Amino acid sequence: MKQLVVGTRGSALALVQADMVETLLAKAFPGRTITRKVITTTGDRRVDVPLSSVAKIEGVIDKGVFTKELEVALENGEIDLAVHSLKDVPTQLPEGFEIASVLERAPTGDILITKQTGGLDALKKGAKVATSSVRRQKMLTWIRPDLELVDIRGNVPTRLRKLAQLEDLDGILLAEAGLLRLGYDAYGEMKTEAGSVYGALIDPSTFLPAAGQGAVGIEIRSDDENTREAVEAINHTETFQRVRAERAFLDKLNAGCHTPVGVSTHLLGEKLIMEAIVFDEQGKGEPLEAEVAGKLTEPEETAKLLFQQLS
Repeated sequence: MKQLVVGTRGSALALVQADMVETLLAKAFPGRTITRKVITTTGDRRVDVPLSSVAKIEGVIDKGVFTKELEVALENGEIDLAVHSLKDVPTQLPEGFEIASVLERAPTGDILITKQTGGLDALKKGAKVATSSVRRQKMLTWIRPDLELVDIRGNVPTRLRKLAQLEDLDGILLAEAGLLRLGYDAYGEMKTEAGSVYGALIDPSTFLPAAGQGAVGIEIRSDDENTREAVEAINHTETFQRVRAERAFLDKLNAGCHTPVGVSTHLLGEKLIMEAIVFDEQGKGEPLEAEVAGKLTEPEETAKLLFQQLS
């Protein structure tokens, strides 16, 4: 039986997510050899500039800053599958590649981490909050226009340490899923070598996540039926349908990493509930908001309904 080579980025979170995939594959195929190849992507290498500028500087397709090198390795046969945080994956993949499987989704919220307890309400007027996400910047400005938003780069432990040690930084925003997967108490005290910081969930009913947030996606070559059979065996069907809807909505918007959009899905009985908030990229006017209900078995149709509500 052919071995499977798993490709992953080298950050602490990426390695944890690769572990999750490898553990499930080993359980599903106990006699199969599974190895790992760690690959440095453009987004990992260029931490000296804002994330929104990396693609333009490096000539990489929008949002492909965390996937391009993994896809090159896939194309060259160096790896059989690439493990991604799905929110980092472009909605339009290069020809010959596809997301064939996803793991069960983790919580999809955003966590505000500060030096004192109390979360968003406890932040003083004019407090400085850091995030590399355009979506988070727009949503936080919408809720608290008095705050000063700045960019930040680096992996999760690095960002937590920066918050603890920088006197002029009052908070940072990170994904709930990433913190939980790394073993942090996302809703309480988090210790760093520079001191303790404290997390609080921002109300997810008003602070909608990125498409695919909290989901781990597995990318393969479209013509690799051997790997497809393996990764489909560990696919989580409900998550797969939900993220298909979210990514289809982004595709209809022609949205990328520069588009401030939040989109959320959940099940209500047998219905797929989908809602979105879309901000103008230039910051003009009020954001557009809509919510629709569709079928879990028809994610693209539900995405189409949502797009029509906003058009």
